[in-house]
Amino acid sequence: MLTLTLPEEEDFDEVTNEFHYYPRVTLKFEHSLLSLSKWEQIYKKPFLTDGEKTTEETINYIRCMMIGPEANNPVTIRRIKNSPKVMDRIQKYIEDPMCATTIQHNGKGKQRREIITAEVIYYDMIALQIPLELEKWHLNRLLTLIQVCSIKNEPSKNSKMSMNDVYAKQDAINKANKARIAAMKAKK
Repeated sequence: MLTLTLPEEEDFDEVTNEFHYYPRVTLKFEHSLLSLSKWEQIYKKPFLTDGEKTTEETINYIRCMMIGPEANNPVTIRRIKNSPKVMDRIQKYIEDPMCATTIQHNGKGKQRREIITAEVIYYDMIALQIPLELEKWHLNRLLTLIQVCSIKNEPSKNSKMSMNDVYAKQDAINKANKARIAAMKAKK
């Protein structure tokens, strides 16, 4: 979770010739599967793509990340949008891996070519028996956990049987079945 504080601020509106005072506000953000799901529900397109997001899409993702009533406050959203320092802190938080695990890709393994959406991630969680409560984890950490679980669940390379072993095993099964059938016939 990222916690940021917007300082108190005074602004002069030249259109209305009025001063506006904005109090100090503390904001909390979660870059999580839950936030991703909310954003994709609004835009009906995948968030985790290489394409650039519009300013509106980016600001709406920040709104989806916000915890608490300030997410619906247009003044707070404008203050965030107009602060390069705050926007930079949020971007760095989104990009942070949030874990010590690194996964080496040797180029030989199969690469996932499907488009990753919230539903695909939820599926992976269910298939790998990852508790759904982890939907609030930092998204990068959750995706790393999914990768680790997938790798750990792959059959080891040493467990592959040679064709001779497969034939021998099947031959043993056939012999056992023949012996069982012969024993049943002998009882009659």
